[in-house]
Amino acid sequence: MALWQRYLIPTTVEEALKALEETPGRAAVIAGGTDLLLDLEQGRHPPVESLIDLSQIEEMCRVDLSGEWVLAGAAVPLARLIEHPLIDQHAPCLLEACSLIGGPQVRNVATLGGNVGHALPAADGTIALLSLGAEAELASLEGRRWVPLESIFAGPGEPAFDRRREIIVRFRFPARGPGEGSAFERIMRPQGVAIAILNMSIWLKLGSGSEIRRARIALGPGGPVPFRAQKAEALFDGQKLDGLRIEQLAEAILSEAKLRTSPHRATEAYRRHLIPVLLRRTLPRAAERAGAEVGELSR
Repeated sequence: MALWQRYLIPTTVEEALKALEETPGRAAVIAGGTDLLLDLEQGRHPPVESLIDLSQIEEMCRVDLSGEWVLAGAAVPLARLIEHPLIDQHAPCLLEACSLIGGPQVRNVATLGGNVGHALPAADGTIALLSLGAEAELASLEGRRWVPLESIFAGPGEPAFDRRREIIVRFRFPARGPGEGSAFERIMRPQGVAIAILNMSIWLKLGSGSEIRRARIALGPGGPVPFRAQKAEALFDGQKLDGLRIEQLAEAILSEAKLRTSPHRATEAYRRHLIPVLLRRTLPRAAERAGAEVGELSR
């Protein structure tokens, strides 16, 4: 049986949406295809009537600075994000996350939209974007809307938007300002291209006296959907860097994260052990990038 009947290459979002409407529930969008094609071949995704290739839609393949926002198209390959000066300048955590996804061949074709759209709770790109306070632009034939990134996930592998009629067009996050820095870290099995055992991304904004004005911590997998550690974030407010206590932050994360045992990756106990390890690796880099002196935060 053929895995698809038609392969369509629209050049605008509107063309892609019309193609979705023509075969409701029997079409799938594709850009890099590193996950979808395997799912089709191995029977994890049923055959479709139409594959709709988004890689020729110009607005989905760009990275731009627009006012106070950095915009990243959902069809931008990860390798291009890694090399893009705007990502290097404004989102080092996203650069680090994308650098750890798959191998070079995968990153040359895999896209940020695919990484996010699969709605996996430990997707590296998703976790980095979450810490950046990102939003996603969803498009349907009724129009477009920007929504907080965390609102598009319903469960493991389940988006909260309707894939039969909606497409993720772009992501946006605030441009980096003075005293802001971010960092990403993951722990994975030795083969180096597997899904993370645990990953973490931290964004900080420091005041003039190195007090923390705001922080965002994202963790994966911290539950059935990509997770923000809001209790731990609240502990940062107004704190001096040298006043932070890693164990207290770890306890706050553990009090709300829903860690579990995965038979193919790690036990819950091991993941609990990794929380302070990731904090010690990630927090100093984010703080240094925000302009803090190394000595202000114990490694």
